[in-house]
Formats: sequence, structure tokens, C-alpha cells
Amino acid sequence: MRSTDTLTRAEIAEAIHRKLGLSRSESLAMVEAILQHMTQALSDGENVKISGFGTFLLRDKGERVGRNPKTGVEVPITPRRVMTFRASQMLKDRIAGS
Repeated sequence: MRSTDTLTRAEIAEAIHRKLGLSRSESLAMVEAILQHMTQALSDGENVKISGFGTFLLRDKGERVGRNPKTGVEVPITPRRVMTFRASQMLKDRIAGS
């Protein structure tokens, strides 16, 4: 069964507010600072690893030939950098156990 709920920045900040007792604005600022730091590291070409959660990996994909499925015409796909997420084994186990 799939869940349709989505955890938002505001909900993360609210959880920090409740658990740590920080003000709502401080909690939201903390969430934003963490996300900004992760974003900056990724844009600088660094992978981001959060122990027990997972790793955001950057990968450079080379140029390749793609095909338009409707017309069959070959089209070059330009090289690019993509980000992937690999969940840690601990996270996989927790998800599978629920």
C-alpha cells in the first residue's frame, strides 16, 4: 500500500519545535540552514552522506544517442550531471519493517 502523505519543511520544523523546544522561527531557520548547506555541497560537486539515512550521490552522464519514441528519429542527449539517492541499509530495514 502506498502512502500519499508528504513530509514538508514546515512539518520537520514543527517536530523540531516540539522535541527541542526551540521557537517555530528558530526551528524553521535550522531546517532551512541544513537544506541550504546540503544544496551548496551538492552544487559544489560533493556527495552528501547522512549516516543511518542515506547518501545523495552526484554522477556525470556522458553524451549518448536517444530516440524519439513517436518518430524513431535519433537525437543526441547532451552530457549532464545527475543526483541520485541511495538509502542506507538502516533506512531500508525500517521502511520494510513498517
